[in-house]
Amino acid sequence: MALQTNRRFSTWIGGFLLVVPSIAAVAVFVYGMIAWTVRISMTDRISASIKEPKFVGLQNYSNLISDSRFTHAFENLLKFTFVFIVGTTIAGFIMALLLEKGIKGEGFFRSFYLYPLAISFIAMGTVWNWLLNSNVDADAGGLNLLLQKAGLGFLQNSWYLSENGAAYALALPAIWQMAGYVLALFLAGFRGIPDDLREAARVDGASESKIYRYVLFPQLTPTLFTVLIILGHVSMKVFDLIIGINGKSYVTQVVAVYMWESTFDQRNYAKGTAIAVVLLLLIALIIVPYLRWVIKQEEENR
Repeated sequence: MALQTNRRFSTWIGGFLLVVPSIAAVAVFVYGMIAWTVRISMTDRISASIKEPKFVGLQNYSNLISDSRFTHAFENLLKFTFVFIVGTTIAGFIMALLLEKGIKGEGFFRSFYLYPLAISFIAMGTVWNWLLNSNVDADAGGLNLLLQKAGLGFLQNSWYLSENGAAYALALPAIWQMAGYVLALFLAGFRGIPDDLREAARVDGASESKIYRYVLFPQLTPTLFTVLIILGHVSMKVFDLIIGINGKSYVTQVVAVYMWESTFDQRNYAKGTAIAVVLLLLIALIIVPYLRWVIKQEEENR
């Protein structure tokens, strides 16, 4: 008995020592940096020349509420997030529904739809900068030229140069890139549903439409929840796509871009870190409930 206890203890010590470097790295470079960021956000350090910044509490956060540029960036983020989540979810779900029955050449279509995910946001932003060309009629290019050739010239617009529609236009390339990923999640959800449920519904005389509506779609609720969480997280921290398409322009600025401008261009570290903390809290509001739900599901399945 004593020998077994010593072996278990040695195994536990060995396993602990194995993960110590990872724990230390996470503690310093993740949680340590978060704590340092929060600390700076509560000071008056508006430049690198201030060696001994004073503690100002939540003043920097309250100043953001009256900052018109921050509120503008936040509004853009909300618009972008709404269109991005709705558009990507619908597009990915429809593609998954089309592939769900196992069509001929399914492997090709899966790869075709997933290919945009392999392209970085910054590279894609450079391409979509041309596709969303704002010139119309004789000078039209990109999507405007395509619409013109298709006889839909009345749909031409200035895309990301329009202050009211810029955030919506920027959601188009994001939808194009992430729709394949959502397709993969929904397709995995469909394939995870036991065939017995379908057969039982058919035996009971249910039509195919009713099988999907009352049997299959309700089974996809966890998948849908996962999709919404992932897309919400991606949209909250969008940065490189915006930079690739229109740089740090005021019209298309979102919270992450404004944070970069405040911190590295204006050298206002207190303001930049305050924006970073707000962004972290927004992401936490999305991720934490999801993690709690996952843990609860795992406990129920034990």
